[in-house]
Amino acid sequence: MNTITDILATMDYGKAPEDSAIVRDWLKKHEAGFGHFIDGAFTAPGETFDVLSPASNELLGRVTQGTEDDVDTAVKAARAAQPGWAALPGHERAKYLYAIARHVQQHARFLAVLESLDNGKPIRESRDADVPLVARHFYHHAGWAEIMEDELPGTAPHGVCGQIIPWNFPLLMLAWKVAPALAAGNTVVLKPAEYTPLTALAFAEIAAEVGLPKGVLNIVTGDGRTGAAIVAHEGLDKIAFTGSTEVGRRIRRETAGSAKSLTLELGGKSPFVVFADADLDAAVEGVVDAIWFNAGQVCCAGARVLVAESVAKRFEELLEKRMRQLRVGDPLDKNTDMGAIVHPVQLERIRGLVAQGVAEGAELVQGSAPEGCFFPPTIAMKVEPASTLATEEIFGPVATVTTFRTPEDAVALANNTRYGLAASIWSENVNLCLDIAAQVKAGVVWINCTNVFDAGAGFGGYRESGFGREGGREGMMAYLTHPKPKARKPEAVPTAPVGQPGEALPGAGARIDRTAKFYIGGKQARPDSGYSYPVQGAGGPVGLAGLGNRKDIRNAVEAAHKAKGWGKATGHNRAQVLYYVAENLSARAGEFAERLTSFGASKSAAQAEVETAIRRTFWYAAQADKFDGAVHQTKSAHVTLAMHEPLGVMGIACPTAQPLLGFVSLVLPAIAMGNAVVAIPSQTHPLAATDLYQVFDTSDLPGGVVNIVAGERDALAKTLAEHDDVAGIWYFGTEAGGRMIEEASAGNLKQSWVEDGAARDWLSRDGQGRGFLHRATQIKNIWVPYGE
Repeated sequence: MNTITDILATMDYGKAPEDSAIVRDWLKKHEAGFGHFIDGAFTAPGETFDVLSPASNELLGRVTQGTEDDVDTAVKAARAAQPGWAALPGHERAKYLYAIARHVQQHARFLAVLESLDNGKPIRESRDADVPLVARHFYHHAGWAEIMEDELPGTAPHGVCGQIIPWNFPLLMLAWKVAPALAAGNTVVLKPAEYTPLTALAFAEIAAEVGLPKGVLNIVTGDGRTGAAIVAHEGLDKIAFTGSTEVGRRIRRETAGSAKSLTLELGGKSPFVVFADADLDAAVEGVVDAIWFNAGQVCCAGARVLVAESVAKRFEELLEKRMRQLRVGDPLDKNTDMGAIVHPVQLERIRGLVAQGVAEGAELVQGSAPEGCFFPPTIAMKVEPASTLATEEIFGPVATVTTFRTPEDAVALANNTRYGLAASIWSENVNLCLDIAAQVKAGVVWINCTNVFDAGAGFGGYRESGFGREGGREGMMAYLTHPKPKARKPEAVPTAPVGQPGEALPGAGARIDRTAKFYIGGKQARPDSGYSYPVQGAGGPVGLAGLGNRKDIRNAVEAAHKAKGWGKATGHNRAQVLYYVAENLSARAGEFAERLTSFGASKSAAQAEVETAIRRTFWYAAQADKFDGAVHQTKSAHVTLAMHEPLGVMGIACPTAQPLLGFVSLVLPAIAMGNAVVAIPSQTHPLAATDLYQVFDTSDLPGGVVNIVAGERDALAKTLAEHDDVAGIWYFGTEAGGRMIEEASAGNLKQSWVEDGAARDWLSRDGQGRGFLHRATQIKNIWVPYGE
């Protein structure tokens, strides 16, 4: 035993073990194995698998492998319970969530110890971060249940939600998903991670303890097969998944065409940007939190440290010195900074990626770690931006360090990733921080801080980090839906356009033909294919339209990306252009009505469609500078800005009916929010849309903001859905086409909105609204230091 004199001489830490006796007694009580929690009770254990502590490799328990029948039983229980749960007044649902929050607090130490045993994270993290946030989420969402009817009118729960959570924050991820789902009136079938199911099962006991109605919460344990059964089950209305991008893609494809709502919170490779004027000591502590918190097993970990060249040497010295002070070892020792890697499989993955990085020229600086399922804190130097360590999500305690010279270099390096989950920016110049925050492609940006979370702010990413948000108002909206219009008769598959000569056009010999070209980059463009197809009217063909192909789409996407200034313009400036569009469309109302009557519309119907298109253009012009973000109430000493940002380049495939109004109703909200658009007009009557390019030309609309390519809708839309430089796609057409779009969009996980083209009456209020604006934007939450 060390004496006080020895301790003062060495300044070494003594052991500070956390007592785990109560948790081990609980595990012993369940040594026969855990069943599933279905319909308010635990089932008898079935075929089980072992759950081991990663730090010691000791057996903690045996958990049942969920089957398709188990999932089906859980879904039926949730379905039976959902109408009654949703019918409860919000106040009644709130009382259950408040009770859960209080009981989580009452069992806080038990849950923290169990989490550290099961996951390997230090007790300081589970005790001081994870469990308090779990309680916070249930308190916060109890509040949403209480006020939902006032704050979110006209919304309804999806129904039954399937939720699949990862192993890095087992209990916290449960809270992130279960709390908003229950607050909104949904019921849940949840699958915890195979490696870390124990706190979810303990939470089930808490749910029973507070008297949560039977079937509202169901927990089915198992491996990936159980998760696949949940995703495939036809009785679910929504899937929420947190995990790897690879699995997220599979889920997107699996759910395509199913009408299930989907949110995905996936991988990340987040930049941690340190400018020359930053407080370097604070930034070093930030790196500790960014990459060595939870042993780097964090989707938003600041794994790519980007440092201004002028301070890089000093920063690296400070960082290495700080890293070598980290204590790696027993998760239940309160002095431990970094615990175990969750499983030997994950440890081998980390080792393999690091070895590959070394083979590519990386130089490592490492701390120490004990034998077993541990990996030392690591800094990788001399890492090229395209190398494995800089591009692949390691999900371990490995940070790369790269230098930059200018803010422009920093932004380019920060955005040099297919992910877009989070970023951290360090500088004493808040103007510089906010400027960089606006340019970084990430759903969460921390300024002079990192890994700060709160239930009051949304969390989620851009690009291949997934879509949807968890937390805050936007997280609640992910578990609510507005009534969807339904078509009396689904849109029919339009006849494929034929690019060959056909019938004579009316009056062909007596008039000068006006060729309907495409509109790309603010200019008329002939189709790359060299083909045109006849557009039919009431009495035969009324004109020719170009037949677009992949090259035309590629050219249009490229032109759209060049219109970057549109997204940076103020809402007021965009509004002025849209007002001008409305004025010019109004001046040519008769011409557009005549075009619609040539397609077969009655005179009154044509006039109504044009008048509605004009009013709708004015409405979106008015919204351009009024669709505001929010300031979230989160942690003290921070202000959290929720900013609506455009998706970027969007593809829009329009319905066949009401060819002018359908086009205007979809394109206008997208560009009002700052997006650039590649639009496929009505396949049967595209001329109503191609006529618009003369309106755009005379309305100061910058070139490339709207691009029009006519032709076979599904073929062109598929190209847009597969295009990696398209950030979102809207498709209004057939059921088969919608399924194809959702499958094809999985490549870069772009946001998609598919709907039956005949479902909406575009002349009614169904044809416009804030819902269109929400789908045209994504929310970036920026955490800014504020006050003391």
